[in-house]
Amino acid sequence: MVTLLLDQTQLEIVLSPLERAASFHRDNLRIVRETITKVQLTDDAWTWLRGVPNPGTHIPGILAAGTWKAAGSTDFVLIRKRRPSVVIDLTGDEQYRRLILTTRHGLALTQALRLEVSEEPADVEEIVSTGSIPTTKQPRRPVIRPRPA
Repeated sequence: MVTLLLDQTQLEIVLSPLERAASFHRDNLRIVRETITKVQLTDDAWTWLRGVPNPGTHIPGILAAGTWKAAGSTDFVLIRKRRPSVVIDLTGDEQYRRLILTTRHGLALTQALRLEVSEEPADVEEIVSTGSIPTTKQPRRPVIRPRPA
């Protein structure tokens, strides 16, 4: 499973040596935080897969890793079996339009993206456990009661 690090400017996806080999990536992925437009949690990441690996590894139902190219889009994929995953849509990123990652930290990522974070990268689980999630207070609506007859 990938490790997700977040700071004020970027999301870093830390890949293990095995994940680097399977995905044909030498370095971790660094995504500018401003390019993240939507984060969705899913139980079946395979339904989000589009295109063909180029370069990448694909063992149907077991592993999909690497860069996947489809008509007009390029995605980074790291899916293992049928485990909880996160789908991150990007706008304006130079390399990818979507990231599909198997991770149990998807909920923590969505919460951490709403928080003020430090300049130093930190694991999203640590960010969520130490910070509080800001909530917007909804204005109270007046109660309209019928007049007595």
